[in-house]
Amino acid sequence: MSDPMSPGKSAYRAVIFDIGGAVDLEFAWEMALDGAIASACGLEGIRVDPAIVEEASEQAVAAFAPDVMRHMIETLCGGEPATVARVARRVEAMTGRLDAFQLRPGIEDLLNRLKARGLVLGAREPRWERLERAGLAALFVRDLAAAPTECILVGDRIDADIAPAKATGMATIQFRSGRWRRQRPRSAAETPDAVVTDVAELEAAIAALVT
Repeated sequence: MSDPMSPGKSAYRAVIFDIGGAVDLEFAWEMALDGAIASACGLEGIRVDPAIVEEASEQAVAAFAPDVMRHMIETLCGGEPATVARVARRVEAMTGRLDAFQLRPGIEDLLNRLKARGLVLGAREPRWERLERAGLAALFVRDLAAAPTECILVGDRIDADIAPAKATGMATIQFRSGRWRRQRPRSAAETPDAVVTDVAELEAAIAALVT
């Protein structure tokens, strides 16, 4: 019986992970960022609660805002430029050096299984120092010598991950998680080849593409 995870004759030989959202849960980071935005708004006399911040987040995600933090701040501050600028500076000061890497449960075992079966692992916009501290850096290649059509991209954002990867010819898997879990494609050009919500589903989606 053939190995269901073996690359076999598949055109795909590399899996590129967007680290934030797929490998890194980002829950702690998102909580810290939302808390910083609320605190910075409070210093301007703008009272917000978690529900209001969540609504601002959902609006930014739905709008496919390239800078979600800025969009949230503009929404909460009513778009007033000077207030937005002050709040943004305070938020950056509070979160700029924050290291909140959280390894997704089960992802390390999956990375090892993928690599053991001959797939090359790449990291999109890698945070090498964090991957090194998590003991994962050795699993990823720093210079991925593979054509886009040989790659599968795993990411949590339609706008920043899935759509750009599809445009280059990559296969794509959307990992619905965290802030971008409700983001949906607006066209076929933004529609991933698969959608997953946990590591087991991710493994099955990769297997379906490489066999």
